[in-house]
Amino acid sequence: VPLGVGLGFANRYRDENKVSLTYFGDGASNQGQVFEAMNMAQLWKLPVIFIIENNQYAMGTSVKRSHSDTHLYRRGAAFGIPGMEVDGMDVLAVREAGRQAVEHARNGEGPYVLEMKTYRYRGHSMSDPAKYRTREEVDDVREHNDPIKRCEKRLSDNGFKDEEKLKEIDKEIKAIVKEAADFALESPEPEPKELYTDILASAQ
Repeated sequence: VPLGVGLGFANRYRDENKVSLTYFGDGASNQGQVFEAMNMAQLWKLPVIFIIENNQYAMGTSVKRSHSDTHLYRRGAAFGIPGMEVDGMDVLAVREAGRQAVEHARNGEGPYVLEMKTYRYRGHSMSDPAKYRTREEVDDVREHNDPIKRCEKRLSDNGFKDEEKLKEIDKEIKAIVKEAADFALESPEPEPKELYTDILASAQ
């Protein structure tokens, strides 16, 4: 989050009309550095959008057990930063909220907080069996609130009935993702000097 605010400062300093989109999870939203960064962003009216991906569980603790205020879009309220809770499982809701937040930041009104209410089906990492929730809970979200299924239903309800076309799109997307994953796995490790790329400037 502090790095995202730094990018927002650079955008303002260079007068580039860009907006920094800074993503972090519900667990990270409790860290002190987040509040320090929010304070600075609002103080200097930086074009930063704080996007909290609230998937209901941090490493393994539910939001209800680890947050005194479970409405995370209010995280910036102490600094006067406006916020909005968004259904992160609805692509159109996300697009509209993003548009409003970007417009706010670009107009020089300072930062904005978006709480994206979402869900992760698997554990936090490969070593996380996710036994802190029931299989029934996960299955219920998959069945009734999956973003891809909701998008497909919306297309169908609005007259798009070409199942074969949807399968073709799905196949194309899977191929793109597989190609990217294979490229990452097969690429050599970067040279140590790359650690300094875009980080260090030598003074003359």
